[in-house]
Amino acid sequence: MQPNKMGTLFSTCSCNILAQLMTVRLRFFMCSIYVMCIISFYFLVVQQLYKHQLKNEVPWLRGLVNETQPIQQVHRSSKLNDQLDLLELELQKQLRSNEELLIKLRSLKKKNIAQEKDSKSEEIIKESNSTSVKPSPIIGVLVFSCNRITIKRNLDQLLKYRPSKEQFPIVVSQDCGHEPTTKVIQSYGDQLTLIRQPDQSDIPLVGKEKKFKGYYKIARHYGWALNKTFHGFNYDTMIIVEDDLDISPDFFEYFLALYPILKSDLTLWCISAWNDNGKNGMVAENPEILHRSDFFPGLGWMLTKDLWLELQNKWPKAFWDDWIRQPAQRKERACIRPEISRTKTFGKVGVSNGLFYEKHLKFIRLNDKFVPFTQKDLSYLKKDNYDVEFVKLVYGTPAVTVQQLTKGSLSHSNPVRVTYTSKDTFKKAAKALGIMDDFKSGVPRTGYRGVVSFLYKRRWVYLAPTAEWKGYDSTWS
Repeated sequence: MQPNKMGTLFSTCSCNILAQLMTVRLRFFMCSIYVMCIISFYFLVVQQLYKHQLKNEVPWLRGLVNETQPIQQVHRSSKLNDQLDLLELELQKQLRSNEELLIKLRSLKKKNIAQEKDSKSEEIIKESNSTSVKPSPIIGVLVFSCNRITIKRNLDQLLKYRPSKEQFPIVVSQDCGHEPTTKVIQSYGDQLTLIRQPDQSDIPLVGKEKKFKGYYKIARHYGWALNKTFHGFNYDTMIIVEDDLDISPDFFEYFLALYPILKSDLTLWCISAWNDNGKNGMVAENPEILHRSDFFPGLGWMLTKDLWLELQNKWPKAFWDDWIRQPAQRKERACIRPEISRTKTFGKVGVSNGLFYEKHLKFIRLNDKFVPFTQKDLSYLKKDNYDVEFVKLVYGTPAVTVQQLTKGSLSHSNPVRVTYTSKDTFKKAAKALGIMDDFKSGVPRTGYRGVVSFLYKRRWVYLAPTAEWKGYDSTWS
């Protein structure tokens, strides 16, 4: 038993014992007074009866009785007064004793109340310390670099918006051995840590694979750097950033707020800062909106060490991002993505030779407002909470055709649903409505339960399979 509980128990028992003692003494005192009153009354009655009998039955003594009555009354009055005096003294003594007992009882009561208050205060403080004051997680930031001296643009933003060097240590992993880029990174001193991929050997490839050598080097670099940060630096969680990304003012706030969701919901495996369909005019104006997605977005994403332990021994030799989207790796897990992207690429030139950049990537909207996500309740993003409401929302909206949308023939601006039944009907609808139309392992970009959500002419549109949807078909790739 804890000391404060023993003190409280002792005080309570003391108060109970004293109260019982006081009750017994008061009862004894009242009984004494009651008995004495009865005796006195009895004495007076007997006296009167005796006098009456003498007067009536013995006439010759009447005079004697009458003559001696004043003397007897004086004698008896004197004796009664003495008894009353003694009784008064006893009463005063008893009252003083009771007053002392009451004073002690009140003192003990005050002490007991004070101890209870102190005990409650200590418990409140302990509960507060154990529940509300939680240590902030340390989340490493891994920046992948090669030969872009423009990494300075990315690093300047990371350092500008980083709330704490201790909480978000930045590690830059450089491949390629490009010295001008190395000097740019080293110019930041102890604000970050530079590590270099040691294996600069050539990767022998034949035939058509030769043109994909850059993808092989990227996969090799990723595998080495993730091993180094998770095992060498022993980080538990990492945010992956590439050297050609701009970031939003609430980039760190976003990941920090979603960290507990990622750790607690086993149906999630990543948090991404990217919306593949996040072009201007296709996203809502509310930067607080977040979604679940079955599609792995990349381009600024967070993973845990547990996931890396699962993937490290089978890491691919090339095209790691397509590989990670396969069912064997995804295992029906989802990511969280924002409505408005928290990253945007400025790297037009790279291994992909500007693939999608001019047509798509440069139009992605980057959030410019700070959202205090850590002060918000994000539990709605957990699968058990999210799925029920999501299905109700999507299949509770009226179904329309692509033609009705594109021609503007609808008489309202409420959300609508466009149904697809095959890979071809999805692609036709996606192209007509201006969203990405490709699949990776059967999953459309930003899709969740087969549904792609976006804005079209300021109206929410859900490009969705039928309500009887049974899951993704990996042949749709």
